[in-house]
Amino acid sequence: MRTISAADANRHFSSLLRDVTGGETVTILSRGKPVAQIRPVGSDEDEREEAKHQLLARLNQQPVSGARDWRREELYEN
Repeated sequence: MRTISAADANRHFSSLLRDVTGGETVTILSRGKPVAQIRPVGSDEDEREEAKHQLLARLNQQPVSGARDWRREELYEN
């Protein structure tokens, strides 16, 4: 991931889009502070799906702990 000023992003927008199309994520800075990110479409969904897969794999490897002597209705107030 790289950063670029808003002014440079404006001047080199076509080049920036080519880089993003190639898979790069670019953070746009305004007065030195991050204000936006340009990333390939679907990259968030891919990252979330991978994180979900890793979490479920880790949870499935852990032993069950604690007694399950409660009912679902008991979790909610009436």
